[in-house]
Amino acid sequence: MESTISVGQGARIKSTTTAPAVETQPQKVSWEEKLEFNRFAIISMALLVVGCYGGVAVWSGAVTVLWQLIAVVIPTMGTLSMLLAVAPMKTIVRWSIVAIIVDTIIIAINLLL
Repeated sequence: MESTISVGQGARIKSTTTAPAVETQPQKVSWEEKLEFNRFAIISMALLVVGCYGGVAVWSGAVTVLWQLIAVVIPTMGTLSMLLAVAPMKTIVRWSIVAIIVDTIIIAINLLL
């Protein structure tokens, strides 16, 4: 902040003051807040990874065995439904993790056995 005071014939007194520096500590942000902040990035990644991985699981042989097809479709479609419903990010991440785990197990069963 700067102030100027005129005194007499052309003499000026100029004073400047600065605000003291305030040190702020970084706030701790919970992982749920980080998820909400990165909502659109996570949604696009989940859509790509879960959708494609579910397709690979069906391609690997889940289409011929009914219980495998059901096991792949329920978590994959659940994830995609949560994305369309604009569910909380915590729910979307949980559905995505379950879908990826189930798809991995089905792919391993069909390709390794």
